[in-house]
Amino acid sequence: MSASAPLRARSNGTWNLLRIGGSVSLIATGAIHLDLYLTGYRTIPTIGWLFLLQVIADFVISTAVIVSDCRLVSAAGAGLVMFTLLGYLLALRISLFGFREVRTTAGIIAGAIEIAGFALLAAFALRPHGASKIPKSSVQERHSSVVRNVALRASRWVAGILTAQAAISLGLLLPNPGAASTNTGGSAVLIKVAEVHGVSILTNAHGYTLYWFAPDSSTASRCYGTCAAYWPPLLGVSSATGVAGSFATLHRSGGAMQVTYNGHPLYTYVGDSEPRQASGNRINLNGGWWYEMKASS
Repeated sequence: MSASAPLRARSNGTWNLLRIGGSVSLIATGAIHLDLYLTGYRTIPTIGWLFLLQVIADFVISTAVIVSDCRLVSAAGAGLVMFTLLGYLLALRISLFGFREVRTTAGIIAGAIEIAGFALLAAFALRPHGASKIPKSSVQERHSSVVRNVALRASRWVAGILTAQAAISLGLLLPNPGAASTNTGGSAVLIKVAEVHGVSILTNAHGYTLYWFAPDSSTASRCYGTCAAYWPPLLGVSSATGVAGSFATLHRSGGAMQVTYNGHPLYTYVGDSEPRQASGNRINLNGGWWYEMKASS
């Protein structure tokens, strides 16, 4: 047996560990997105079916990575997790297909897993080639081998830079927990009526749609923590004029007063990027169904 045989065996074992780790990362991020899909994201327009497609792709490619050592399969897995992370970062920073994401524990964990998965799968896809069997007399073949090795080294640098950039981008965005409440306390809050997709609904002073949450009662809000980051409560005292219906306030934990209308605590939605949008209407998110607040006639 050649003295280099044990070294080759250990090297193959290391690369296989990277491949298995990459496959596990695909399964993990797929499981997280499947849970999010089943617990409400399926009701979000466009985002819902994109989540489903991504979950299916995660499980299919993770299986292919396990049963095959093909570089292209691992590269496809690396590309999938990187695009998934990019979508999350875009939704967190700006919006994606009208949906605005906020910082959550699940998002942080999924982002970290996706960065690790990209590094593992890219490393396996860009592993060194085996010992060349090209005749030394073949100048053309030797030239091709040199070009291939240079391309591999350059690709490794690109993968390393992308991994570092993804980690930095995720770290920079994480301190922002999402939108704050639309008001800070007891000041007057102007409420207006506007026509949105042919329906008269309540909006805040800036024209953003107001929503109500099905699990709430007239005396208690069920939306705190992460929920309140997605759905900032309308805090203050209503100064609505010319709006039919009954306005009141309730005390949230911490002492802030939240405006209610016809017995429903009111909220805005971070997914509405401009006035007269109602992208949060009829979606099941953060523990229950959300609906635009229609104005009483």
